[in-house]
Order: sequence, then structure tokens, then C-alpha cells
Amino acid sequence: MSIVPQRATAEWQEIDRRHYIHPYTDSKSLGEQGTRVITRAEGVHLWDSDGKRYIDGMSGLWCCNLGYGRRDLVEAACEQMRELPYYNSFFKTAHPPAIELAGLLAEVTPAQFKHVFYTGSGSEANDTVIRLVRRYWDIVGQPNRRIIVSRENAYHGSTIAAASLGGQWPVHEQGHLPIPNIVHVGAPYWYGCGGDLTPDAFGIEAARELETKILALGPENVAAFIGEPVQGAGGMIIPPATYWPEINRICERYGVLLIADEVICGFGRTGRWFGSERFGIKADLMSFAKGVTSGYLPLGGVMVGDRVAGPLIEQGGEFYHGFTYSGHPAACALAVANINAMRREGIVDRVHDELGPYLQRRWQEFATHPLVGEVRGVGLLAGIELTRNKATREFFEPIGDVGTVCRDFCFQNGLVMRAVRDTMIIAPPLVSTIADIDEMWILARKSLDMTAAQLGIAA
Repeated sequence: MSIVPQRATAEWQEIDRRHYIHPYTDSKSLGEQGTRVITRAEGVHLWDSDGKRYIDGMSGLWCCNLGYGRRDLVEAACEQMRELPYYNSFFKTAHPPAIELAGLLAEVTPAQFKHVFYTGSGSEANDTVIRLVRRYWDIVGQPNRRIIVSRENAYHGSTIAAASLGGQWPVHEQGHLPIPNIVHVGAPYWYGCGGDLTPDAFGIEAARELETKILALGPENVAAFIGEPVQGAGGMIIPPATYWPEINRICERYGVLLIADEVICGFGRTGRWFGSERFGIKADLMSFAKGVTSGYLPLGGVMVGDRVAGPLIEQGGEFYHGFTYSGHPAACALAVANINAMRREGIVDRVHDELGPYLQRRWQEFATHPLVGEVRGVGLLAGIELTRNKATREFFEPIGDVGTVCRDFCFQNGLVMRAVRDTMIIAPPLVSTIADIDEMWILARKSLDMTAAQLGIAA
């Protein structure tokens, strides 16, 4: 029996309008339109308070990797709640779920990672990355290394520090960011920035912006470079094959720490356990969240590579950092169940061998649509970039309006697909079936055709 009162949609919308400030939302506009109220979910589907069914092409918010309604995950959390619902990890204390999860994470992450620092979210994880990076350089006697380099259109979270790492200028303007000692270079966005270069040539050029920036700042002042294997919230930017090997070379040459933000790409999304493996990224630190619990409870963290963990543990003294909910027992127990289920059911291999290739083949069919300039993706991540002129790669103006129109048609048609500027993004649950992907394709095509019709373009 639900503990939440059952109300008519209009009642919930009115309470929402009066009291609930939503993330990344124009509250005035939402209040005028009325909130979509999601009441239940099962598998890859959602239902709203009016009974309308949606197929969730975004895994909630890139996180419900095992889909909805997994009793094994729910029961793992409930059992832990009954036994030990909460205790902290301060004051020389730990508990079995956090310890067991730490060992499990060391098994599934790349070989250099044997230690984890727990947080409650990806934003907190990337805040922690900044603290770890600067603490490391203090310990090894290079305290001038303070500057962290990130990328334009990167997304690393919404706290002040994490949003500073991000490279989204509207966020910076609104928050008077970034904080000092965080700078940005261009993204490996061939479609928008590559000009006449081949993708491989552009990948080298984009990577070498980092080298130019390091030399301009002075290598002795640069602490780290952070990047998502795939820039998801930045518009599904898939780097050319030449990009990450060159980034590895540059970071190694100048002794700069390399941070992989795996909050979106981690736990099977790209067809490998982590996007770092998919792209050959030699990371020293790796932030994670979302898929570690399939979104059932909040949990994040940072995998700390041997280069950083050694000095931190052996000579670092007390690390003045942590959260009340670092290593929350119920969240950790659920994460253990989630990772074990992924292993037992061969989820990552299925994404790599079957579902990922099928989604990419189907989505490439959209490349011939008159609105579509480029289709790009990897594993169960894909983006459809809408463009005014396919031949010249001319964008719609103002950027984002057409994407919003298409997104609204997706909702109308029962598909959850996200718009980032004018790129339509999909990241379905890793337990989707071939039939689910076909259903998403049909609804996405219908939504593209309706968008074209509204623009007066023959589809």
C-alpha cells in the first residue's frame, strides 16, 4: 500500500506549482504548463498519473541500467535497512556493505584502481576529485600544481566546484563561475568544430589544445585534466579515435593527472564496464555514480588509482574531506546486488555483442532523414543532431528550439528522449530488448517526421 496520498493529476500539479522548485527548469513556464507526474514503472516503461505509458529511452537520467521493478535490488536495500539502516564511515569505523562494495569495485574497474572514496552523487564525486588532486600535489611536494583543465560543453555536476569543472557557459554566467584555477579547452566535437578536417585529423588537433594550454599555463602549475569518455549532457560528443590516445600522451609527457568522469559511461553503458576501457583512457582518478545502483538509491564515488592512492595513504596524514552519507549501508548493499546481477546476467557482454551494435545500426537509418545532420553513438548511447542544412552543417537558430519541439513530440508519442540543444539523445536501459529498441526507433521516427512537418520540411 502506498504511503503517498492518491490524488487527481490536477491536484498534484497544483501542489507542485506552489511548492516544488525543479532542477534545470523554468519554474514559471512549468507552472503554466503543468508537471508530468510519473507514478509507476516496470522494466523499460513508465506510467503517468493519467495512465499514459512511455518507453524510457533515457534510463531515468542515464542511470536505471537494469530497468525498473527489480525485486532483487529492492530486497537488498530493504534487508540492509532492517539490519543497519545507517552508520557513518568517520571515526575509524566501517560496515560490511561499504567494505564488500569496495572490494567488488576493485574487481570490475581497470587494474590501476584498488581504492574508492564514497560520495552521494556524481557532483560530490567530482568535488572530491578536486580535493584529491590538490591534496596529492601537496603531498608530493608540488603545491603550485593547482590548475585543472576541463572542456567546453563538459558536464561534471551542479555543485559550485563541479559546475566550474563543467564547460557550460550559461551555468557559469548564472553562478558567477568558474572558481579559480579551473580552465577549459575545446571539445572533440567534429561535427560542429571540425571544419574540413577528417575526424582523425581533428581528433589530434582537439587533443593538442590541451598541450597548448598546459604550455601557456606552465606545466609546473597544471594539476590535472578531466574528461568524460563520451560527453553525454554536452550533446553526445563521441571523440574521434585519435583523441584519447593523444590525451594520454600529453598527460604522461607533462606529468598531469588524468581524470575520467564515468558518471554516465560507467557500468556497461558503452559495452565495456567503463568507458575508459572502451576508449583506452589511462586514468589516475575515475568518478562514478548513476549506474552503480541503477539509480535505485543515491551513491557515487571516486576510484583512486595507484599513483594517487600510494602517497595519500602512506604519507598523506588526515584527509579533511567526507560526507554524512559516504558509503551509506543501504546504498552500498544495493550496489553490491546491482553489480552481481550485471555479472550473473552477462549484461555488459550483451550490450557489447548484441544490443549496442543493433541500436547503432538502427539509429544510423536516421542519417537519411532531411532534418538529420549526423548520427553518432557507442554502445547504448546515441545522438541525432538536427540541422538546417545537411551539406553545410548549418545549425538552426536559435539553437535548442527545434530540439525542444522534437522532444515534446517524443513525449506526446510515448517516448522519453532528451534534447541537448538540437541533438536528440537516447540512452535506454541495458536490459532493453531488440523489440524495445525497435519500438523506440518507430516513435523517434514519428517524432522527427512531426518536427519536420511543423517546420514545413517534407519528410
